[in-house]
Amino acid sequence: MDFLQFKESLLEKLGQVEQDLSNPEITSIPENLQKYGQEHTRLTELKELFVSYEKALGDLHFLDEMSAQKEISEEEYVPMKAELELSIKGYEFDILKKLVPADELDNRNIIIEVRAGAGGDEAGLFGGELMRMYMRYAERKNWKYELLDIAENGVHGIKTAIFKIRGKEVFGRLKYEIGVHRVQRVPETEASGRIHTSTATVAVLPEVTDIDVVIDPKDLRIDTYRAGGAGGQYVNKTESAVRVTHIPSGIVVACQNERDQHQNKEVAMNILRAKLFESKLMEQQKQMTDARRSQIGSGDRSEKIRTYNFPQNRVTDHRIGFTTYRINELIDGDLDELIDKLIEFDLNERLENIKI
Repeated sequence: MDFLQFKESLLEKLGQVEQDLSNPEITSIPENLQKYGQEHTRLTELKELFVSYEKALGDLHFLDEMSAQKEISEEEYVPMKAELELSIKGYEFDILKKLVPADELDNRNIIIEVRAGAGGDEAGLFGGELMRMYMRYAERKNWKYELLDIAENGVHGIKTAIFKIRGKEVFGRLKYEIGVHRVQRVPETEASGRIHTSTATVAVLPEVTDIDVVIDPKDLRIDTYRAGGAGGQYVNKTESAVRVTHIPSGIVVACQNERDQHQNKEVAMNILRAKLFESKLMEQQKQMTDARRSQIGSGDRSEKIRTYNFPQNRVTDHRIGFTTYRINELIDGDLDELIDKLIEFDLNERLENIKI
């Protein structure tokens, strides 16, 4: 994409914003001062990015000319060209992020629900690996995570795991993980060495508050029961586990991870709010005519988004046709390359309808 096509309208818009900021009739209103001030910052940063981007493009053109005229050796040319191309790619990505307005939910903390799908015990093992993958990614990003609830399957895997991740731009980076993840490999229990295909479903819910979702207590049925677990003095002694049913929607949330009934109820209510908010967002997206929503970031849990093929050391994201042969690194939480590709694809889709 030719990003320089936006430069002229950028400079025009920046000039207009600076003119507005010098108008006392506009800046005398505090809300306007904040609004125009933020827009001025965004446009100024964009202008600086364009300056650096154009310089890098010019340097690359000059380098190519030097190479063509044999004024520089091939040994010098190749690494210098690679470094400049990497810088240009970085500037393009940064410009793209500035051009496209951020989703207001992107800075929210999240609740992730990983659920084993088809494939029996192997699906549960894979679900557990996905849970650990996201936790390792959180550690790499200096985010904090907290396990809210887990139901294990008895073979070191999970039936369901729900955990929270807190940090900067958490939802903005992990919202693309929503959907069905498929694994292809030979299970440890498979004596004949046949490759099995199993699945796990990932839901990524932005954390919400009472302001975002209002729940009428009359719409809830709350049941308590004895928590299960690995044993110990706190297991099966009191009815600390809580199951909350939202009658109008039919959504059921259970939590037994905390030792106190009140804490379990609070966690369950937080998860319920997030699920109700997700349903609300899904309904809004269904009513939108933007075709992009059907391609990426749609929030459709039934969509098969990615395949992890262990025999071939391959991970493929089917939405953008991106394949990498670093499966062990990805499973260990090294997700930035893949997530950056998803963000770039999404931003390019949205940029088509953007005016500065």
